[in-house]
Amino acid sequence: MRRSRQTKIIATIGPVSGSDEVLENLFYAGADVFRLNFSHGSHEEHAAQLRRVRALEQRVGRPIGVLADLQGPKLRVGRFADTKVSLEAGKPFRLDLSAEPGCVERVQLPHPEIFAALHTGAQLLLDDGRLCLSVTACGPDFADTKVVTSGVLSNNKGVNLPDVVLDVSPLTEKDRRDLEFALDIGISLVALSFVQRPEDVEEAKSLIAGRAHLISKLEKPSAIDELEEIIELTDAVMVARGDLGVELPPETVPAIQKQIIRSSRQAGKPVIVATQMLDSMITAPTPTRAEASDVANAVYEGADAVMLSGETAMGKYPVQAVRMMERIIRHSESDPAYPELLNAGQAKPKRTTADTITESASRASLSLPTAAIVTFTSSGATALRAARRRPPVPILALTPSLRVARDLAGVWGIHAVEVAVMDDHMDMEALAVRVATGENFATRGDHLVITAGLPLRTMGPTNVMRLVQVEAGTTAGV
Repeated sequence: MRRSRQTKIIATIGPVSGSDEVLENLFYAGADVFRLNFSHGSHEEHAAQLRRVRALEQRVGRPIGVLADLQGPKLRVGRFADTKVSLEAGKPFRLDLSAEPGCVERVQLPHPEIFAALHTGAQLLLDDGRLCLSVTACGPDFADTKVVTSGVLSNNKGVNLPDVVLDVSPLTEKDRRDLEFALDIGISLVALSFVQRPEDVEEAKSLIAGRAHLISKLEKPSAIDELEEIIELTDAVMVARGDLGVELPPETVPAIQKQIIRSSRQAGKPVIVATQMLDSMITAPTPTRAEASDVANAVYEGADAVMLSGETAMGKYPVQAVRMMERIIRHSESDPAYPELLNAGQAKPKRTTADTITESASRASLSLPTAAIVTFTSSGATALRAARRRPPVPILALTPSLRVARDLAGVWGIHAVEVAVMDDHMDMEALAVRVATGENFATRGDHLVITAGLPLRTMGPTNVMRLVQVEAGTTAGV
């Protein structure tokens, strides 16, 4: 079963979407990767959902990616004696380590690492930015502030610090347990929250030790300051616009999204756009026009995937949300202006054999009536290199590894197929034609562009390109 679009869809599993029936409906509606949000649910619940996805994978006969999204540190105020207080602009308000219930004058902030990093003039945003405090004095166990933006503050609301880099690991003890569990049950895509600096990526990758691909969630302003270094270290990135939109002025977020997508594409790293894409569909059967434009803009910018969170996890219309996202993507990709906009972010090929061959494959697909670019890949690198060029035809990735096929499910333009045998003695052309016709990518008369890295069983660079034409029962080399 093939998709008639290049941009992929990630759907979050939650209370409304965890049954076999709804998961299958989500897949047929267009979901390519399912996200398990480790901010909620037990290990047993996540394992059960993974089993359901793998059973679905068997039924539909197509590799399905699964993403474990780690919670990361959650910075929150404590509790109030009367559950909430009303803070007025201009009034003082203290944050401290005392566990005493809070009042209109103070509340606990049980995070000494915050006090260690604060400075006079720093801002604290509370409750997703609804309230703002400015630090007037601080010490190792307190911060005196002035209320800048008034509002109601209630128990356990979140705290964001846009002006501060915290000396805190993105991996809490809970995250470390969740990570080991996810790896143990075979999840090979992991999203890391609260990335502030390149060292955070290095820490997570050392724990993963090659057992999964790491997706760095870019949601902190400090991460944008070191964007290129973080992208170089990670396997993929996610534009996590939740906290990013709280800690940065809203008007800057669209430009930063474009910057992240452009930098990721230049580096050949997959990029996901997430958060509130069709948020109104949590409660409504159709999105706002602004949300439809938001999804379309991510498609035009060349994002590998767009992600649904609450829409499919707890919304009233999970399947409709995926169908709507599919429709927006397909319509955007059929726009005559789409190729020009997509190519505007195109990376220049490097002066390597692999990039030269991949560039030639993309150009060949423009010159001939080409049905697909077929890549033979052991690690996924050859397929990723082809996707980086954003060619005008689908990419059919043939791999002996089911894990690699699953991991490629969320990458732009790639239709991954597990093949039983892949060695230097096989007839690559015959296998490419057989799979391309069997998967409904090619018919008689079509051309296929084949790329591979020889020897096939090694993880070497792409160094071979072949052209074949599909004939009646045979293949002809070109």
